[in-house]
Amino acid sequence: MPELCRFYGIVIRMYFGDHNPPHFHATYGSSEVVIGISTLAAIEGRLPPRAMGLLVEWAAGHQQDLLDAWARARNHQAPGRIEPLT
Repeated sequence: MPELCRFYGIVIRMYFGDHNPPHFHATYGSSEVVIGISTLAAIEGRLPPRAMGLLVEWAAGHQQDLLDAWARARNHQAPGRIEPLT
């Protein structure tokens, strides 16, 4: 599963050829969450509140980048990297 970004201990990834709806996977320590790109809501799992807030802030600023990465990953192409939250 390719890594798109890493910041503050949060790692964001996408699977090649994954199922709809468009989403990404994030881990923080032993916590994992799947986030819908269009809604920025958790589809499955959870992160600690502070990490979730940082993740949603990052994702809100990169929704189009995430959708572009999703399209590439669905076609089994490298999704590329996205700038981290700074």
